[in-house]
Amino acid sequence: MIDRETIDRIYAAANIVDIVGDYVTLRRKGVNYEACCPFHQEKTPSFKVSPARGIYKCFGCGKSGNAINFIMETESATYPEALRIVAKRYGIEVREEAMTEEDIARNNNRESMFALNAWAAEYFQRYMFMEDEGRSVGLSYFSSLRGFSDATIRKFGLGFCPSSGLRFLEDCRAAGYKDEFLLSTGLAFQRESDGALRDRFYDRVMFPIHNVSGRVVGFGGRTLRTDKKVAKYQNSPESEIYNKRRELYGLFFAKKAIQQEDCAIMVEGYADVISMHQAGVENVVASSGTSLTEEQVRLLSRFTRNMTLMFDGDAAGVKAALRGVDIVLKEDMNVRIVLLPEEHDPDTFARAHSSEELRKYISDNAQDFLAFKARLLLGEATSDPLKRSEAIQDMVQSIAVIPDQIKRSEYVRYCAEIMNVEQQVLAVAVARKLDGIRGNGEAQDFLTRQQRRDYDRATPQSLYVAKPEQGDERPQLTAGTTIDTLEREVAKYLLKYGHLDFVVVEDKEEFQFNVARYIFEELEADGLQLREGVYRSIYELYRAEWERLGDGVEVPTHVFVSHADNAVASTSIDLLTSDDGYVISKIWEMKDVHIESVEEQLSEGVPKVVILFKWRMLEARMSELKAIIGSASEEDEELASTVALFTKYQAARVAIAKTVGRLI
Repeated sequence: MIDRETIDRIYAAANIVDIVGDYVTLRRKGVNYEACCPFHQEKTPSFKVSPARGIYKCFGCGKSGNAINFIMETESATYPEALRIVAKRYGIEVREEAMTEEDIARNNNRESMFALNAWAAEYFQRYMFMEDEGRSVGLSYFSSLRGFSDATIRKFGLGFCPSSGLRFLEDCRAAGYKDEFLLSTGLAFQRESDGALRDRFYDRVMFPIHNVSGRVVGFGGRTLRTDKKVAKYQNSPESEIYNKRRELYGLFFAKKAIQQEDCAIMVEGYADVISMHQAGVENVVASSGTSLTEEQVRLLSRFTRNMTLMFDGDAAGVKAALRGVDIVLKEDMNVRIVLLPEEHDPDTFARAHSSEELRKYISDNAQDFLAFKARLLLGEATSDPLKRSEAIQDMVQSIAVIPDQIKRSEYVRYCAEIMNVEQQVLAVAVARKLDGIRGNGEAQDFLTRQQRRDYDRATPQSLYVAKPEQGDERPQLTAGTTIDTLEREVAKYLLKYGHLDFVVVEDKEEFQFNVARYIFEELEADGLQLREGVYRSIYELYRAEWERLGDGVEVPTHVFVSHADNAVASTSIDLLTSDDGYVISKIWEMKDVHIESVEEQLSEGVPKVVILFKWRMLEARMSELKAIIGSASEEDEELASTVALFTKYQAARVAIAKTVGRLI
């Protein structure tokens, strides 16, 4: 288990803008940053990053956290794994305390698999550079046949696996790696004939596959044999750390360039990516020979909404270009296509041209994908009515998956013109397809071309619905004003405003209070405290820090957002990034009063929340006493004292109700 001192150093070093910026394209907005959320699909950025507080929050899906939480979410990592990832980034030595057996069982598997993969990648490259077989086979292939420089080879971690079939396995064991992890990573497999283990990638040149943060999650191995019975490529099987549907080859090396260019170029193979990088065009990734998946497209959309497909110009390349693009359109990406001359693929084309020539070719030949597809299908259909109908239906399918209504309308108009089809006929066909995709409402909306935007936002309820009626001592509170809700507001006032002062006017005399002191003294005067749970933990943690620092000193937010208890950290982040409409603004909107400053809002909000919390706690205790009185017999010796206590609480409730009446 990582010791507390190391954890504190990691949190202190972690720059949330740098870390989040490795996964999404952040744009500065005032003192903060914003982006489209990496955790759900959206067009308008609602994901905010606060460098001052070291936190992020999406106001669309509600996800929030600190730098460590972000790594946990994006990498599907455990808390210790996320700490190690950040520590490695900042060169912090991770010191660990003795772990329990439960800790070891929980953390060992994934970390051991990552460690083995990292060791294997270094081993394959070292073998290729240092051993005779590696140099004569692997290195000559990469440098002589592929034209990769030593710098490129080392950048992408290329290597060679020994041809014996057992050499790598034996060296792994000698280095202390267990067979169970050789099997779970797929670096070895078990023969059916005798159950013995054997190297999976023997006699192959090796391409390590990195995830978006740069950790090796798997491998691709290419045979150099001409035997057609041997598969040309062998890839790592899926494992706890590798899912091919979620990974894009080269993204770790391309993400900065993708952000700068605001465009990603998609190719097919490992060599295509590497040659393009070496040629100076680095915003390139590959789906590694498989059809694009939703997960891959969503991963890429964190960095850009623009994608250019680059494929061979032959028939196979054209078919590859068509494969899976509806998935890209469905994710609201802007897709263009570049077809290369028939004699080239991206690898050979990049090696035959300079960086400037390559960029110019892409710029001059990129065309809108759906326009390309429409012309292609129309050319294949010629004058055959049945083929033309099939081509139109194919286009209808692609247009219908596009989420943006305006974009759909434009493509209907454009494709109707290209394919010589009446625009209304094509629009009706798209609308019918929408019936099965999104429902009749959107289909009708599309047909009538009425642009609709949903601005409905859930507005917080006011704490009050009215003043208490004359003679009724009970304040008319909404059902939502529960003890839990009020405890949340108490904790929020402490975190956001505990260091500030506010003024209360009583009988024309002004009294100044510190927010934190007022809350602590008011609750403790009546023997009240927050109930068990995360709000009480925050309350007590703030109280301890406040007593140490004193009135008027802001308690550092990292004490809460970097807390070892994830519930405290995540709840604190949620409170710090929440608005204040629930307690303050809505009350005053009903009275048509404009609040000019935070301090003025606190003058009303803090006393209201405190008195309402007292009221709800009093109600809860009176309910308990009422139940006891109702079930007690007249002979019960404690009945009289219980009734007396109930009467005392009832009098207190009347006094509180009068205060509430004045405040409202």
